[in-house]
Amino acid sequence: MGNTAVVEVVEVTKTYPGGAGIRALAGVSVAFAAGTFNAVMGPSGSGKSTLLHCAAGLDTPDSGRVLLAGQEISELREPRLTEARRQRVGFVFQSYNLLDSLSVWHNVLLPQRLAGVRPDLNRAREVMRRVGLAGRENDRPAQLSGGQRQRVALARALATRPEVIFADEPTGALDLSTGREVLGLLREAVDSFGTTVVMVTHDPAAAAWADRVVFLADGRIVTELADPTAEKVAAEMMSVSAR
Repeated sequence: MGNTAVVEVVEVTKTYPGGAGIRALAGVSVAFAAGTFNAVMGPSGSGKSTLLHCAAGLDTPDSGRVLLAGQEISELREPRLTEARRQRVGFVFQSYNLLDSLSVWHNVLLPQRLAGVRPDLNRAREVMRRVGLAGRENDRPAQLSGGQRQRVALARALATRPEVIFADEPTGALDLSTGREVLGLLREAVDSFGTTVVMVTHDPAAAAWADRVVFLADGRIVTELADPTAEKVAAEMMSVSAR
């Protein structure tokens, strides 16, 4: 487990426009170390998805700084921001975000092709084997189960050798058994590949796979938990929700 911060969020604020303005983040500072599995939890509307999106460069904070592997991305504009994400970040979403018109194999290679780099075919084959998709290369997403589609999304993320994978409710659409398998693969990405994982989840059992759980409420980090168990996480979530 590393101790160098791969992702640093420093005093980040974010308010969404509207009648009263929705303050999603209120001066949040947090760092995620290299080679660690981190879960982010909190009640609905606590700011956890906004934190993930700002940390990943998918959303721009109103103020504060975001550093990705030492590079400040909060000041970057397109297309340099997209370039920084493609070089350093992988994404796994609840809705998979696969292209139905492409085969599994071409979905996995897509981020490298979009980045204009020669795909690392050996790496792609290896991660497909590791996530249990060997032999499914020519299938289309519509031919796969939800769990298999999430495996494709994970292989796509890992194929680029990202320094960090951001996962937003990656087991939200999966049954219990399949969800456990996907969490095991994220855990393996940390333990075998040294990837940092930052995962938003509402599920204490999912958070228990992490090394550390960060809890948000009302746009602020209120506490965190090291070496979590499902029971400890559930108890902490009840405490946070009652504040």
